[in-house]
Amino acid sequence: MSDPIKHECGIALVRLLKPLDYYQKKYGTPLYGLNKLYLLMQKQHNRGQDGAGVATVKLDPPTASNYIDRYRNNKPSPLRGLFKKIYGSFKDVPSHKLADAAWAKKRLPFLGEVLLGHLRYGTHGGKKISFCHPILRKSNWINRNLALAGNFNLTNVDELYDHLIKLGQHPVEQSDTVTVLEKIGHFLDFEVQQRYNDYREEGELNKREIIDLVNEELDVLRIIRRSARKFDGGYAIAGMIGHGDAFVMRDPAGIRPAFYYQDEEIVVVASERPAIQTAMNVHFDSVKELTPGHALIIKKNGKVTCDSFLEALPQRSCSFERIYFSRGTDKEIYYERKKLGALLADAILKSVNYDFDNTVFSFVPNTAEVAFIGMMKGIEDKLNAIKKEKILALGKDFNPSELDKILSIRARFEKIAVKDAKLRTFITEGASRSELVSHVYDVTYGIVNNHVDTLVLVDDSIVRGTTLEKSIIKIVARLKPKKIVVVSSAPQIRYPDCYGIDMSKMKDFVAFRALIALLKETGQEDKIQKAYKICKKQAKLPPEEIENQVTPLYDLFSYEQISKKIAEIVTPEGIEPEVEVIYQTLDGLHSACPNHKGDWYFSGNYPTKGGNKVVNRAFMHYVEGKNVRAY
Repeated sequence: MSDPIKHECGIALVRLLKPLDYYQKKYGTPLYGLNKLYLLMQKQHNRGQDGAGVATVKLDPPTASNYIDRYRNNKPSPLRGLFKKIYGSFKDVPSHKLADAAWAKKRLPFLGEVLLGHLRYGTHGGKKISFCHPILRKSNWINRNLALAGNFNLTNVDELYDHLIKLGQHPVEQSDTVTVLEKIGHFLDFEVQQRYNDYREEGELNKREIIDLVNEELDVLRIIRRSARKFDGGYAIAGMIGHGDAFVMRDPAGIRPAFYYQDEEIVVVASERPAIQTAMNVHFDSVKELTPGHALIIKKNGKVTCDSFLEALPQRSCSFERIYFSRGTDKEIYYERKKLGALLADAILKSVNYDFDNTVFSFVPNTAEVAFIGMMKGIEDKLNAIKKEKILALGKDFNPSELDKILSIRARFEKIAVKDAKLRTFITEGASRSELVSHVYDVTYGIVNNHVDTLVLVDDSIVRGTTLEKSIIKIVARLKPKKIVVVSSAPQIRYPDCYGIDMSKMKDFVAFRALIALLKETGQEDKIQKAYKICKKQAKLPPEEIENQVTPLYDLFSYEQISKKIAEIVTPEGIEPEVEVIYQTLDGLHSACPNHKGDWYFSGNYPTKGGNKVVNRAFMHYVEGKNVRAY
């Protein structure tokens, strides 16, 4: 993606199902679980560069001993610094002591059987350490301690916060992170207290025996059901309870991803399947996707269940995961990205008038490489069909040189744009800084024929268009192509996301800027105010009665009209080549990613009732000139 945006965080959970000395004997180290957690997080480092954190729980700790350890890091290279600090705890420990698993567990931090990791990409807020997960809710009661790490955004935090106030709580801040923690924590407290009271009334057990029974019989599924009943948003939330129960819950529409693997030694959960495949060295089919609306629960005794906590909605898994966010090492994602590229072949060839001799194909940035491979395969297939038709037209008596000429037709592809090391400008003066930032990419000179060749560049998605305008198009224009065609393997991003991606302000989207420009140019500017007034009126309605008022504005223009206006917007002043922008279609997206139909940022079709409330609010903020998030 040439426009950098922040997006979904990453979670990792490890639950060892054997005592630590088992792993010491079999694998030669009591750090087996910690090593697996590090691998899971390292293989998901793309999901978070604002911070990282780890928390661990030790099972059956002796009294007056620490059983929960946590460390979070928000400094540069947070994952590296995080584990450097954690592993530093063992650096000066004699090897024979470390090999004594019982001694190590008792004396050393982070040697628990339940381990939780998080990688943070903040969609809002700063980079303060308090924003990093796992977050803790502490108590002197072992079974009321709660650690959470999540990949989530909720659209109705205000409503949930107000409910906490009515319950008598006084949360330290009004954020979805704290709200979710306190919501689950409230029902955890309630469950523990209720079971404790029931056994006390029976009068047959002492308090210590009651606590042990409460820990054993704690109904984690009921806690989750009660907590999540009013959650509206996308989420994959992992949690650990102080006595050793653990869980992972996924939203009913499957918006946020979660995968897990289990054998007789270990249970692991991660946001991406390849991370588990690599960390555990297992086959694709061994890793399961957590069913939407279900919770994976691992009891302290090692029993693992996967049960529904909310009725599933139509599955609308985030398609941006497939296009860009998740690493392309997942087999399914790799083939989907290739198909996204292949499906663009017809539109591209039509744009360049099937002129293979005078067209150069390339991609920018590196994340678009797989879509580019697919595009070239699609173009190759089209070219083969053309060659076949030409050969058949030669008839039986043909000149071999004519056949050679047909067979020599090739699609020209080159590495054109190369992302250079990050430029540090050391200045803030506007014009100079903008000029230096425009050099973030460099180009390969001498392979484009001046004023003759058309240059086709594939990008995986175009959000704001600023990098195209300020950098990429300016730079490749130096090669003096006749025409520049920018191709997005994703459809036009028209609407804000409210489930975890940093795309919340309408004014930032180049597609929305194109819409506003067209409304003004065609004398329909009054429709902006009309839509605004309807949004204001609907803001008082329940979320399920609110309708998206931005979609009717887009419906006034064709997809091609919006694309053409976007091309005008991203074309820098003073460059010679004509610029065209081609976008993937919604039908193409669904064809390439049939099992991941979450397309609300493209279509405006939100999977939860809170989505329309967010898009209308974002539109109102635009009209009112407010530069703030809509959720």
